[in-house]
Amino acid sequence: RVNACLYIKDLKNADFCSTHYVVFATERGIVKKTCLTEYSRPRMNGVNAININEDDRLVSVVLTNGNDEILMANRGGRAIRFPESAIRPMGRTATGVRGMVLDGPEDAIVGMVAINDSEKETVLVVSENGFGKRSVVEDYRRTGRSAKGVKTLNITDKTGAVIAIKCVKEDEDLMIIN
Repeated sequence: RVNACLYIKDLKNADFCSTHYVVFATERGIVKKTCLTEYSRPRMNGVNAININEDDRLVSVVLTNGNDEILMANRGGRAIRFPESAIRPMGRTATGVRGMVLDGPEDAIVGMVAINDSEKETVLVVSENGFGKRSVVEDYRRTGRSAKGVKTLNITDKTGAVIAIKCVKEDEDLMIIN
């Protein structure tokens, strides 16, 4: 099934493709960064983008410029923030590296966002019972890749688990659909 859709203005622009990356995140906390040039000449039946383990699935894909920060959140209410440079570029068929340590076997990554301008962007997390929390990016301390992260939302029976993380700006409208 289709999991992500990226809008790219000009895939034939070699300068743009060589300076931008596609970053993948899986449910089990794996992240992978691949140069956009790897996808600049797709075949009719597509190309393999990532090798995923049998017990895993893709949850998020973002386009980055090489200098962004990655923010990932899990169902248990934790989020991790690390520089994109902590992930080395890999080929299309690579599996990736650990981006975030999960809290247990039932825990899973719910999403990932790329932060380009931390002064204008804020982070929104939404729980399964409709509760949301918007925070400034600086509330999430920078850590290395492969850590547990910091608490982003207090998980209770009332709130439920975290189901989404989004990057939002002050002048944007928001629509949440159940």
